[in-house]
Amino acid sequence: MNLIQFFHDATFYAMYVAAGVAIFLIIERQLFFFFSARDARKLLATMTAADNYVPRIDAAMLERKTVPVALVRETLLARRQTVDRVQREDLSEAIYIASKTRVNARLWVLDTVVTAAPLLGLVGTILGIIDTFAVLASSGISDPSGVSKGIGTALYATALGISIALTGLLFYNYLRACADHLNDQLKELLLRAEGLSHDDRISSGNPARQPQRQEHAGREPIQAVG
Repeated sequence: MNLIQFFHDATFYAMYVAAGVAIFLIIERQLFFFFSARDARKLLATMTAADNYVPRIDAAMLERKTVPVALVRETLLARRQTVDRVQREDLSEAIYIASKTRVNARLWVLDTVVTAAPLLGLVGTILGIIDTFAVLASSGISDPSGVSKGIGTALYATALGISIALTGLLFYNYLRACADHLNDQLKELLLRAEGLSHDDRISSGNPARQPQRQEHAGREPIQAVG
């Protein structure tokens, strides 16, 4: 095996690895967004006050480890431990940035695969054509099957690279939209969590809504069970 053939085979292995990494990231990120969006919807539903009720967050919900639950839990803890308003706002912003980083994690890898796959395919095509010309130079046209095989392998490299990139691009755009939507939900959760009280407790395992007290003219703050 000459050096050109070695690099030609190496480009195929690199594209196979890139395809495997892309498939793994697509599945992992889809599961992440599914469970995170589910918990975000549940939290928003319990944190949205009705006209005559004060919503509460179930204590069991705050034990989960998804990003939306962690954001609300850390916001409640920071609100309880911090009195200064400016410091509390800074902590809330830091919590949101950390959560946003977890949401966008590893998407850059899929973006890199989308960018690199066609280039790897092009390199494979060029090396395949060079190898084909090397066969022509050594044996002339006496071995047309070898020439046809080299050209076919070269074209296969291009097709494989474009296929990986196209599939990865479709899923990247979908996952990017899921990440943007989840970031919007996190921002809404953060704003709503600013009005939560972490010291209230309920014994029930389900979220409970209590009527408003008559002596208050306006709506009471949303309460959390933690």
